[in-house]
Amino acid sequence: MDLSSTLRFRSQSLTTQIPISPIKNPFKHHQLYFSTKLNTKPKRTTSLIVSAKKKAPIEGVSDELNAIASFNLDFAYTRRRVRDAFAEVQLQLDHCLFKKAPAGIRTEEWYERNSRGLEIFCKSWMPEPGVPIKASVCFCHGYGDTCTFFFEGIARRIAASGYGVYAMDYPGFGLSEGLHGYIPNFDDLVDDVIDHYTRVKFRPEVRGLPHFILGQSMGGAITLKVHLKEPNNWDGVMLVAPMCKIADEVLPPDAVMKGLALLSKVIPRAKLFPNQDLAELAFREPSKRKLAVYNVICYDDQPRLKTGMELIRATKEIESKVQEVCAPLLIMHGAEDKVTDPLVSQFLYEKASSNDKTLKIYEGGYHCILEGETDDRIFAVHDDIISWLDARVKK
Repeated sequence: MDLSSTLRFRSQSLTTQIPISPIKNPFKHHQLYFSTKLNTKPKRTTSLIVSAKKKAPIEGVSDELNAIASFNLDFAYTRRRVRDAFAEVQLQLDHCLFKKAPAGIRTEEWYERNSRGLEIFCKSWMPEPGVPIKASVCFCHGYGDTCTFFFEGIARRIAASGYGVYAMDYPGFGLSEGLHGYIPNFDDLVDDVIDHYTRVKFRPEVRGLPHFILGQSMGGAITLKVHLKEPNNWDGVMLVAPMCKIADEVLPPDAVMKGLALLSKVIPRAKLFPNQDLAELAFREPSKRKLAVYNVICYDDQPRLKTGMELIRATKEIESKVQEVCAPLLIMHGAEDKVTDPLVSQFLYEKASSNDKTLKIYEGGYHCILEGETDDRIFAVHDDIISWLDARVKK
């Protein structure tokens, strides 16, 4: 399975080719989600703890690998080293997305500089040679996550159906540069996504074809803001368990919010934002939930103060503009999701002005309906995405 033979770096004035060794396994990462259920009573402490928490050892791997997994992941070069070290282990993970991934998919990985000079990790998945490309699908990942690991298998399934799939890691996440888990300005992420996918649309393999954008969890919020900034530039918007509204009753009291806002200006990078740990509620299937530990470069500390404030600000902006959503719209949500509320998706569906809109609520489904359900349910959700795309490409 030859996934990459060339790493490309591009700037406005220079394109260079940097050879790298083939990457043997793409299935590296699992998603962590910023919860819409906020804990208003953080544990009392006598000092401000800003450093990373100590990770529990990963069962079944060597002491050497556990030592590597415990590295400080604040910097991209460390995250990249950890990812490479776990390639062989991750190749053996027991998940339908890994074991049943379609063969023959062509992939490419590269880095680009964003407008602020940070290296952004990018990846694409193309159908096997000879299969015509119907459209491009551009992915926005969730909070704490990366564009690979479970999405690797999802992307391969979509690509095998005749789509060019593209993804990127936001600054501070995955393999992109930036302080791990730090979002100083949510709109900067939105602009990075717009800039990258604007270039994608002019790639020769998809130039002139329809273009769709797909966002999961926090990536749903980014996807909506991208659409709101360029409402006529996408042929369809797909949202999976989108984080697009935080209910007033689960926000901290006004006095606490004012204190958090002040602290976020003084110590914005501090990992002190109150947040419930709902990781175990993201996956319905326990056997798949156990694989989360192998996403060794995810951000799984308490949210940084500025990050938490930016996520709340972004969702409030989206909530005030949902009626402006006008593109063909597919919303998918697990009925038992405790990380993002399916009622929020219902709210979005009812308020959006799109003439073509579809809401799918999956009975018994948790947050990770793309990767954390039974095998049959996972593939059914993927098939729903592909069927929705196929129907709109043919129009």
